[in-house]
Amino acid sequence: MDKKILLVIMDGVGFSKTGVGDAVTLANTPTLDKLLAEKLTARLKAHGEAVGLPSDDDMGNSEVGHNALGCGQIYSQGAKLVNESIESGKIFGSSAWAEVLAGCKDSGSLHFIGLLSDGNVHSNISHLIAMITRAKADGVKSVKVHALLDGRDVPATSALTYVDMLEEAMAKLNDGDFHAEIASGGGRMKVTMDRYRADWDMVKNGWETHVHGNARGFASATDAINTFRNENSGMIDQDLPAFVIERNGEAVGKMKDGDGVILFNFRGDRAIEMSMAFDDEEFPYFDRGVRPNVNFAGMLEYDGDLKIPKRYLVSPPEIKNTLSELLVANGISQYAVSETQKYGHVTYFWNGNKSEKFSEELETFTEIPSDKVSFDERPWMKCAEVTDDVIAAIKSGKYDFIRCNFPNGDMVGHTGNMDAVIVSMGALDLCLTRLLKVCEENGVTMLVTADHGNADEMFEKNKKGVLQVRTAHSLNPVPFIAATGADGYEIAEGEFGLANVAPTVATLFGLEVPAQWEKPIMVKK
Repeated sequence: MDKKILLVIMDGVGFSKTGVGDAVTLANTPTLDKLLAEKLTARLKAHGEAVGLPSDDDMGNSEVGHNALGCGQIYSQGAKLVNESIESGKIFGSSAWAEVLAGCKDSGSLHFIGLLSDGNVHSNISHLIAMITRAKADGVKSVKVHALLDGRDVPATSALTYVDMLEEAMAKLNDGDFHAEIASGGGRMKVTMDRYRADWDMVKNGWETHVHGNARGFASATDAINTFRNENSGMIDQDLPAFVIERNGEAVGKMKDGDGVILFNFRGDRAIEMSMAFDDEEFPYFDRGVRPNVNFAGMLEYDGDLKIPKRYLVSPPEIKNTLSELLVANGISQYAVSETQKYGHVTYFWNGNKSEKFSEELETFTEIPSDKVSFDERPWMKCAEVTDDVIAAIKSGKYDFIRCNFPNGDMVGHTGNMDAVIVSMGALDLCLTRLLKVCEENGVTMLVTADHGNADEMFEKNKKGVLQVRTAHSLNPVPFIAATGADGYEIAEGEFGLANVAPTVATLFGLEVPAQWEKPIMVKK
């Protein structure tokens, strides 16, 4: 077809409501500033109910954001999906729940691994407490919690708040017949929660810690956290080393045959690799040592096409009628590219949690390997390489719809390094400059948006009113910009969210918007 569209997703770039810690505004971004001032623009809601989360107090994230961007609809997601299953009791009536508990009611233990947080991005501590409570009612005698510390979707040094909350809940349940305790833990960026197979050593660290009890020993999680903070000035929760709780010189949470294990994170990207370590008979990524024969389940099915994990507690939303399906049905070729950190977002999540393409002929995916360093050390990340690739795709003339993701605002934003985020935004703006020029020269319609905020809110006030580093996503709206090729269109009336982007792309291609989709952001004058 003659129409060509490029959609640029600036991951983690929103509009600040307060101006506090707004690295987006502080950065040198002349092209972004010019586009926002002169082109057709709108502000999109990228959190809460607009992306299927329980309430507008819930931060959006890249997974639900790309689901919404790619399907034009709003599905119950993440915490909301699990909330509904717990409230209805459906989760506890599942075959997976029964199978996991079957071997640990007498002499075994039920282990929970996951992010100890109420950030509602990867997990929620309320889900963990509800499952521990029900496990006791169902006859389990021993519970071990392997607590990954957040400091990313919640305040950077808030770990003890959640440790105290969990230990208080467990103390109320503990009696002569039942005992629950924290058994191990560590920061989420050091232990267990790698994604996209970028750092298997992180997963190995988690395996050794949670399964075999091999890590530095402490009397309690509180002792571990305070000790690490005292030894490492300025270290935030996500970077704390692995630890185990010991009694009489032995780790209390070693796993053994017959135990049950639940990975209680509901978000898939950082749960897949540990699920593979438990499930896969053939596993080449690291030596698991003596692998205990446990009954393992994830909170959700983290990858529906690869069937990871084999057993899960809550069925994921079945996302149908995506933009990719509509474009394939109309013979429109597509190209998707990002670096490793967000490659899955413009492919798997965009296509409705599906690893497989809808058409091998019409869909092309490209992954550019991310650097294996802390992102504040190279805040430009691979944005230049992604831009080179997009430009080559445009000039090839092979593709009708191109989408790319620049991870800078989100991944560097999570480090909490304000100066690095400002640099990352400047690098991103240079990429927008290059893409804009090529789109204008080649008659390509260029749309620019984001999946959630982050870089726009790098500081927050604590309960004492003191500014502190913020590493979590923001609740701020994100931009939608028609940078080129929107002559004859205007912004429609009403409020918009991420799910309104797909209908807009369909409208620009001259396609009929499916009845179940949201409305387009732009309409003809």
